[in-house]
Amino acid sequence: MTARHRAAVLGSPIAHSLSPALHRAAYADLGLAEWTYERHEVGEAALPAFLDGLDDTWAGLSLTMPLKRAVIPLLDEVSATARSVEAVNTVVLTEDGRRVGDNTDIPGIAAALRERGVEKTEAAAVLGAGATASSALAALARICTGEVTAYVRSPERAAEMRQWGERLGVSVRTADWSRAAEALTAPLVVATTPAGATDALAGAVPDRPGTLFDVLYDPWPTPLAAAWAARGGTVLGGLDLLVHQAVLQVEQMTGRAPGPLAAMRAAGEAALAARTH
Repeated sequence: MTARHRAAVLGSPIAHSLSPALHRAAYADLGLAEWTYERHEVGEAALPAFLDGLDDTWAGLSLTMPLKRAVIPLLDEVSATARSVEAVNTVVLTEDGRRVGDNTDIPGIAAALRERGVEKTEAAAVLGAGATASSALAALARICTGEVTAYVRSPERAAEMRQWGERLGVSVRTADWSRAAEALTAPLVVATTPAGATDALAGAVPDRPGTLFDVLYDPWPTPLAAAWAARGGTVLGGLDLLVHQAVLQVEQMTGRAPGPLAAMRAAGEAALAARTH
């Protein structure tokens, strides 16, 4: 049988992806000299043909937007975690030719928080209501014992977040974005908004903040993250999420565990630093 040793990240746009740096660092650390990891610009329309063109040297794929939902009908099996948010970011290509989809963003968020000592929280706030927000809710369903308040910009988004809460088994209350500064008093705040969206909140960080998980990684730190750290709060960034979800992908694709977290984080930090110089 042909050795399975190829993997890649797919999406559009894809040139900015840090995934190759992380996965290649993992292969180097694990001594997997034959393994390769590339990036491929693939949109929704091209995805079926791309998958059909893969041979038995392929072990797995990482998926970014806009493919996380589009891939689901093309898979043989989808994990309960991925089904819970209708989003697949990981496809493992098995030796018998099956395509198995999973979502490592959700356990990745939980693992990143656990690394910083956050294993349970009595309440949380989520800023934003996009795809990352639903993954954040799924992770919070595992660790939040009380209510999650989602701060959103429209009644439609508010309704979506309440529906996700019902589906994921977490109590979600919604509030208008104009009240987003109130979120910062929560013991755990997850910011899932695009660059610039939370900048105006930097001046509202309380004197003794809890934990902020801001999913952006470039530019970093965000004004909110910088203000949070300056007040002594615990700050996690997008690189923490990216590394922890990638570790889980490496473990699934290679069958080697635990994945080399430290080596992958160092590679991600180096790749980000290279972009700013």
